[in-house]
Amino acid sequence: MCIRDSIRTAKEMGIKTVAVYSTADADSLHVRFADEAVCIGPPSSSESYLRIPNIIAAAEITNSDAIHPGYGFLSENATFSKVCAENGIKFIGASPEMIDSMGDKANAKTTMENAGVPTVPGSEGVLESLADAKKVAKKIKYPIMLKATAGGGGKGMQMVTCEEDLQEAWESTRREAAAAFGNDAMYMEKFIEEPRHIEIQIAGDKRGKACHLSERDCSIQRRHQKLVEETPSPFMTEKLRDRMGAAAIKAAEAVKYEGVGTVEFLVDKNRNFYFMEMNTRIQVEHTITEEVVNYDLVKEQIKLAAGKNISGVNYLPTMHAIQCRINAEDPYKNFAPSPGVITSYNQPGGHGIRVDTHVYAGYMIPPYYDSMIGKLITVAQTREEAILKMQRALDEYIIEGVKSTIPFHQQLMRDKSFNEGNFTTKFMETFEME
Repeated sequence: MCIRDSIRTAKEMGIKTVAVYSTADADSLHVRFADEAVCIGPPSSSESYLRIPNIIAAAEITNSDAIHPGYGFLSENATFSKVCAENGIKFIGASPEMIDSMGDKANAKTTMENAGVPTVPGSEGVLESLADAKKVAKKIKYPIMLKATAGGGGKGMQMVTCEEDLQEAWESTRREAAAAFGNDAMYMEKFIEEPRHIEIQIAGDKRGKACHLSERDCSIQRRHQKLVEETPSPFMTEKLRDRMGAAAIKAAEAVKYEGVGTVEFLVDKNRNFYFMEMNTRIQVEHTITEEVVNYDLVKEQIKLAAGKNISGVNYLPTMHAIQCRINAEDPYKNFAPSPGVITSYNQPGGHGIRVDTHVYAGYMIPPYYDSMIGKLITVAQTREEAILKMQRALDEYIIEGVKSTIPFHQQLMRDKSFNEGNFTTKFMETFEME
């Protein structure tokens, strides 16, 4: 769906667009709405969307000047960024050096510490052995988190509550990391209790100057996958926003970040915050930031890639926005994937409603990729109004033929703790579908 955002924005800027697609996505709307479209391979992502030579070839035969990688697949791939540069194509995203410096989480933590950004207590770089892990755990005290340096998407990480469980966790987490990322290097952090996941949207220019566009609260998540995002965070204070915003700018300027990106933090119950990671790409949830600060982030990405300087002004939310990720999953069966043909589709409308999607009635949701159907965003003057608007929008959203997460979101919007803003990243551990 970020690809459709890119196509829309590019057209508004008078820029011609080319869509690439696998055979499984031949009927996707981004293929229909682009000025040109090139098939780059079969359904398997390893043979299409992850096949760099195919994408470069598509760019060359269409005389493309730049590539927007969206927010998945190769959007944070340093090799892809480098290959684009080698072929005279502008990668609308971070440089290979920036991606590498922030992609390795142990190195990123060291970089942030040197820049004066608060970080979670833990190991100094990669753990060399189990004995090294035991030594660090004893120093920072249990509970701790073992994390893969190349981790992401909730893989390659595990909480450990006592030394007796450390060896098994060490071995299993390294196996998972090696299988998922081809890299079993691990580091350790203190486990933050009752945490919020709050991220700061940033933008940086070629001079190495950065600004921030306030926060998003992404604490409602399942297995480290975000389900709902909102801005401003119900946990935020003006003082905390100032401190976190300043830290995010420090983080961006420490690596001379160019483009739009996100600095993610864990925030404890006492509003102490700690750097978690930096995403060197635009994110799924950029939509709600756009709505509350009236700022097209994809357009800003393109302008920054073309050499524009930022103004240096930070942007504060003037409205409240909530985003629900509508996935082809069955919330009554542990969110099991539900690929298939959408037989009936009606999306909500009205003032303050935004739906970003690539589907329609008759569209086949393939089993090969992310199960997201769309992003439903509501915008209002207050959080209470945004929740009520979301309840109404969810009631209007009809998707038949496949299971979807709409029933989950309907129940969540009525939940007392959610409505009171009383939740952490552990919220889903006790949430049960009615």
